Amino acid sequence: MWKIVGLAGLAGVTATGVIIARNHRQRTQRTPEEIHAKLRERVAAAQEAA
Repeated sequence: MWKIVGLAGLAGVTATGVIIARNHRQRTQRTPEEIHAKLRERVAAAQEAA
């Protein structure tokens, strides 16, 4: 029983690491101009909603 729980925990940690690595790669591939444009879009959308 404890082996199954341990393996399930290990699988969860591994999956989380994969997701974090993928998100990090996506963030680092954007240029500063793209990030700036995305932030401006978010600010504009927030101002329209308010």
